[in-house]
Amino acid sequence: MSLIAVKLDEQFLWNVIRFECSDSFYASLWVDGFIILVIQDMDSADEQNGNGSHEALPPPPPDVPPNVVPVKAEPEPFKKKAVRVPIARRGLGSKGQKMPLLTNHFKVNVTNTEGYFFHYSVSLTYEDGRPVDGKGVGRKVIDRVHETYDTEFGKDFAYDGEKSLFTVGALPRNKLEFTVVLEDVLSNRNNGNASPDGHGSPNEGDRKRLRRPYHSKTFKVEISFAAKIPMQAIANALRGQESENSQEAFRVLDIILRQHAAKQGCLLVRQSFFHNDPKNFVDLGGGVLGCRGFHSSFRTSQGGLSLNIDVSTTMIIQPGPVVDFLIANQNVRDPFSLDWAKAKRTLKNLRVKASPSNQEYKITGLSEKTCKEQLFQLKQKNGGDGGAEAVEITVYDYFVNHRNIDLRYSGDLPCINVGKPKRPTYIPLELCSLVSLQRYTKALSTLQRSSLVEKSRQKPQERMTVLSNALKSSKYDAEPMLRSCGISISPSFTQVEGRVLSAPKLKVGNGEDFFPRNGRWNFNNKKLVEPSRIEKWAVVNFSARCDIRNLVQNLTKCAEMKGIPIEDPFNVFEENPQSRRSPPVLRVEKMFEQIQSRLPGQPKFLLCLLPERKNSDIYGPWKRKNLAEFGIVTQCIAPQRVNDQYITNVLLKINAKLGGLNSMLAVEHSPSLPLVSNVPTLILGMDVSHGSPGQSDVPSIAAVVSSRQWPLISRYRACVRTQSPKLEMIDSLFKRVSETEDEGIIRELLLDFYVTSGKRKPDQIIIFSGDEDVKLRDGVSESQFNQVLNIELDQINEACKFLDEKWSPKFVVIVAQKNHHTKFFQPGSPDNVPPGTVIDNKVCHPRNNDFYLCAHAGMIGTTRPTHYHVLLDEVGFSADDLQELVHSLSYVYQRSTTAISVVAPICYAHLAASQMGQFIKFEDMSETSSSHGGVTSAGAVPVPQLPKLQEKVCNSMFFC
Repeated sequence: MSLIAVKLDEQFLWNVIRFECSDSFYASLWVDGFIILVIQDMDSADEQNGNGSHEALPPPPPDVPPNVVPVKAEPEPFKKKAVRVPIARRGLGSKGQKMPLLTNHFKVNVTNTEGYFFHYSVSLTYEDGRPVDGKGVGRKVIDRVHETYDTEFGKDFAYDGEKSLFTVGALPRNKLEFTVVLEDVLSNRNNGNASPDGHGSPNEGDRKRLRRPYHSKTFKVEISFAAKIPMQAIANALRGQESENSQEAFRVLDIILRQHAAKQGCLLVRQSFFHNDPKNFVDLGGGVLGCRGFHSSFRTSQGGLSLNIDVSTTMIIQPGPVVDFLIANQNVRDPFSLDWAKAKRTLKNLRVKASPSNQEYKITGLSEKTCKEQLFQLKQKNGGDGGAEAVEITVYDYFVNHRNIDLRYSGDLPCINVGKPKRPTYIPLELCSLVSLQRYTKALSTLQRSSLVEKSRQKPQERMTVLSNALKSSKYDAEPMLRSCGISISPSFTQVEGRVLSAPKLKVGNGEDFFPRNGRWNFNNKKLVEPSRIEKWAVVNFSARCDIRNLVQNLTKCAEMKGIPIEDPFNVFEENPQSRRSPPVLRVEKMFEQIQSRLPGQPKFLLCLLPERKNSDIYGPWKRKNLAEFGIVTQCIAPQRVNDQYITNVLLKINAKLGGLNSMLAVEHSPSLPLVSNVPTLILGMDVSHGSPGQSDVPSIAAVVSSRQWPLISRYRACVRTQSPKLEMIDSLFKRVSETEDEGIIRELLLDFYVTSGKRKPDQIIIFSGDEDVKLRDGVSESQFNQVLNIELDQINEACKFLDEKWSPKFVVIVAQKNHHTKFFQPGSPDNVPPGTVIDNKVCHPRNNDFYLCAHAGMIGTTRPTHYHVLLDEVGFSADDLQELVHSLSYVYQRSTTAISVVAPICYAHLAASQMGQFIKFEDMSETSSSHGGVTSAGAVPVPQLPKLQEKVCNSMFFC
């Protein structure tokens, strides 16, 4: 073997590594910038192989002279990829009629910007060193520290209830240790089968394990310095210079607000707080109450620092007797009709108070047997020797005979268990009452949701009064921490200037133009701009009660008036009454057998009548069968009141699905949209929808819709994929599977644009991303912005480059945010702001390019504006042109005759995701799962894939 050290260039190194000749080999290794070559001796290699020939071997490398000093190779400089950040505002818009408005932001003055917030880390342990993990205990312990050691502590503080504590200025020392004693701490560490009121007499062996909830407890508290945050960072953020420090400083301010609410006994949910006041509760049915409270957060804006206060609603469990809640929750007559397995799931982890002790516990489960049958061991003192003996006794007997508590009805019902599974502690059901302000986190039913919407509506003037009163009653001026920050809050709503943009001109049939009024229009005496033909169609009825003959007549008459050529339906297929109780998939299969046996060929369109108006379990399997297996366009209806307006709305959907257009913008017909009509422009709308709260195993559905047939911006097609549950980012925009294959969403949409737009590639791509399901800290969306700007945009760019390396389209990226708490009001008017109202001053970001738009007419409640964040604009739109484009895209939604609150591409993406999500809702996940999906956070759980839509419908607006 020979060892040689040489300085080599990279190409030569590559050749050396790859070089193989006969049975000799070269191996190489980088060592501190030069290469060690290991060369096997040729003769020994040949001898090992029984081969004496050297003819095929290359000559050995020349010897390196002894005086050669190896040159250290400098590593190639690593090019770090530039991170895109949101662009700065280029100017304010000026179009539209000016209008003074008020907003629910209250001006904040900060005088102490020279000081520092000191951040301390808090460690709480029990006496024996176990960490304290119970939520809510932390605040009680820290409050006791403040009371007991006031002179040593010597400062007001803001505590987040867990591991962080903040003060203005430093504490006396960098590390402080305290010991405090607390009574009445809610503990889940109850003893075993002793009675919850502690009347059993445990023996010595059990005494250590016994944790009486009403006994005092000793806590050790360690508070140690973690960081120093300059309050100057707040002033910097108001100039648009945001940094990690400013985010931390605002976090401190928000923690002060949370602590202030916690002191008043409020339920805290993110940045909202809810008082325990029955006046704020509305019954939604099913044992669930809507609880009205307030959101409050500090916001940086062009007008300085403001406090944003808004009405907020959360769902809570109906407080009071557990049995009343269960009866309401399961909608039964009495406790003897309850499903106890379901009750056990519903009650787990809820907090109850037990009478007569009024002690609070957490429910861990239910007893296996009824109260009269459930035995436990009661330890009693022995009369003679003073020892203790265990007697087996029923829970019922113990409470009735030993405690003299009269039990009226719970003897034949299970008991509530508030102990550990292996060491249960049982309490009869009727002695337990649910504590108030416990959140209900499951998905609401359709009825509950509509009841919540109806009962939490507030007209603009009512909302303003409620908010003014909330600010007064919050008494922020008495909060010591805010005072030490030098913060004072103005009691009046901030004034801003709004501008009302004119509604865009729309085009309908026969070349007719018209202007919508107040964000609305109708098709009375008007024809559709591009009607499609309804032919080869049939009606399918899944046991809905309906006069079908009359319905078809009305549909035909209305279609003809709108200019839609319509044939008579082939047939009406009625479901066999015996099939009604079959599973949904089977009902659909049987219906299709009937259709196939009686029709001459495959229909082009099926009108489907469903028995339930919302959440019909037939909907998903029916859509899947039609779209994925047969490629048939279908429209589902559940007619209740059939009138002209209803029929017109149904026809608008059918026409769009069959390839027609109902109305369009006059500027796309001319075409004269600024910067969009003269350069091939693709518009994308992106949205992700997730399973209901608490469903961690249901895949998320990502949908992207794209405009087609440029220069139109009214026609779209969709591409939908499943991905790992709760994943916010779309992970399949670009999916390279080989050197020449990309299976991502964007490739499919780019090719469609190319084919439908006269073989032109888009030179401009405008991306709208929705945040319907994203819960952002209000006003700080950095994580989502970064994800769209740097991860998703990179994938879209890669998909473009994969099709053509030289192709570099310009991008515009806009996030539409609905989950925020800014509202606008007309001073002195009971009405909502008019449709088309845009605001880009005063309450907008001090640096970034954002604006609020109320495109729609708020008919009920208070209008919620959409907050648009322009993250990137390589095209160079003026503020007016971009606001006009966004406004116009609120008027191209083919399903309705009103302007909508958020641009149509995002609404379509949301519709497509929801509709295709129904495909997998009723399936056994294991049957459809595929390793192509992704993996969930819980481990390698495959994500079921959506079936591919048939060619005939995948380019249509099937989601409309």
